[in-house]
Amino acid sequence: MRVDIAFTPDVAAAAPTGVVVDVIRATSTICQALDSGYERVLCAAEVEDARRLRDELEGVTLGGERLGVRIDGFDLGNSPQEYLEPRSPVLSMSTTNGTRAIVAAAERCDRVLVASLLNLDAVVAAAAEPGEDVVVVCAGVKGAFALDDAYVAGRIAEGLGCERTDAAEAAVRLVSTYASPEEAFRQSRSGRNLIAHGPALEADIPRCARESVLTVVPRFTAMHGVAAEVRP
Repeated sequence: MRVDIAFTPDVAAAAPTGVVVDVIRATSTICQALDSGYERVLCAAEVEDARRLRDELEGVTLGGERLGVRIDGFDLGNSPQEYLEPRSPVLSMSTTNGTRAIVAAAERCDRVLVASLLNLDAVVAAAAEPGEDVVVVCAGVKGAFALDDAYVAGRIAEGLGCERTDAAEAAVRLVSTYASPEEAFRQSRSGRNLIAHGPALEADIPRCARESVLTVVPRFTAMHGVAAEVRP
């Protein structure tokens, strides 16, 4: 068993198991939503695709953001805090980077798991269970390396305790340069963007930096049109 890390979705190689990370904030929010009682999340790359799903299905909540801000006309944004109580059985979600990464991983991997620090222990155990190669796919920021995602990818690679590619080894060593997850997140581009939007969004940094407080492991189950369906 070997673990590799793709620091952006475009460079992700095919693998039996893919683990997607967009810790600030899409995958953290998806984990929280499914833990709170949403039955499934439909992850759409484009805003109009998410809206179309609400038109096609009953009982759909629209959630998502562009550049950190809730999309106009959507019910909710992209903060885990907004998903503590389900509004409906189904969440249709589109974010700047994270939902795209889930769709991309679904095209290349036999099984896809959704990871954050919130469910770190549970997702590491689930990824290790088949005993097959794992690729951790970082959502990045608009096709570029994202420090916060790389930090969480390093934590996953460290937890798996198996053979590492050079990319995985680099991410594990990156982890050791920070005193805490929150420190790494605050120094990342994504963290700085939240801080720039004010205290309400900045509060998501410590929320997303909590470790293993959820046991849910979101898994890709099927494509619903162009959207990737994720269930607990």
